[in-house]
Amino acid sequence: MKLAVVSVVVLLVVLVAWPVSASRKDLPGSGGYGGDDDDDTKSWFPLDNLLSLNYYDKICPDFEKIVDRKVREWTKSDSSLGPALLRLIFHDCGVTGCDASVLLDYEGTERRSPASKSLRGFELIDDIKSEMEKSCPGLVSCADILTSASRAATVQLGGPYWPNVYGRRDSKNSYARDVEKVPSGRRDVTALLETFQSYGLNILDLVVLSGAHTIGKAYCGTIQSRLYNYNATNGSDPSIDPKYADYLRRRCRWASETVELDAVTPAVFDNQYYINLQKHMGVLSTDQELVKDPRTAPLVKAFAEQPPQMFRQQFAVSMAKLVNVGVLTGEDRIGEIRKVCSKSNSRRY
Repeated sequence: MKLAVVSVVVLLVVLVAWPVSASRKDLPGSGGYGGDDDDDTKSWFPLDNLLSLNYYDKICPDFEKIVDRKVREWTKSDSSLGPALLRLIFHDCGVTGCDASVLLDYEGTERRSPASKSLRGFELIDDIKSEMEKSCPGLVSCADILTSASRAATVQLGGPYWPNVYGRRDSKNSYARDVEKVPSGRRDVTALLETFQSYGLNILDLVVLSGAHTIGKAYCGTIQSRLYNYNATNGSDPSIDPKYADYLRRRCRWASETVELDAVTPAVFDNQYYINLQKHMGVLSTDQELVKDPRTAPLVKAFAEQPPQMFRQQFAVSMAKLVNVGVLTGEDRIGEIRKVCSKSNSRRY
């Protein structure tokens, strides 16, 4: 019976199709930054009316090369920026969609929310944008930059490549209250699944994208409630392996300390995360919930027992879906192409 369940799961994973374009149209605006009064007959933008794999081929042919080079330069001096970029795209797409709203920086924005204080990578995105404005002024959105940079970082970490479609616009507004939509480390599977389904994602995407925790770190402040006086018991969360819980308690005496999300192969993009979950070594409570819930446990088991390449392939598929959640295009006149990623063109500073 167990073998049959795993086989069905494996078949499901293999048969998922690649998304090659978004469903929302991209009606082009006129050259540079966009606006409500654009004359579409004089467009500098591609006229394919969809987010496109070759959106920048003619208007900014070095777009991905610039992104890849900049990500490589920054991560070479600070390897922790790779996982940080992946986390940044999750937080952007998980709020109001992949619209670069997380990059806006003024009082009351997502970026200023207490829940976003540990996000990093903003300076790298700003550097890429500055380079783009020299090469292709007014043509490349911050949302597309963040999308491309997250993939470049994943590949440079040894993760999979996925095809990105481009043509996103940037949001003009950002609200700290919206950050509550981002799944926290303390939700159960039902709450997580409801959030993912609201994005147009499914239970397979939930389990697969959680696998991003094969790299990166968590602040101890996010897990101390699992380690000290859990549910007023004066002990640790019983779902954590006792020896691992003892290690985490010794490592996490201070909330500002960090701990690897994958204690075994923290620098390798592999399926060890799922193996760890089966050994009760999930750092976040949401991680360990995936093993406890009968809807997600078979998927965790499948990814733990199959070769790492299966997880890598499905991660690419799920990421290609995630980065197209709630995008703004030329059809959406509420969008723009920012001159500076931290500032809306229409806002006075």
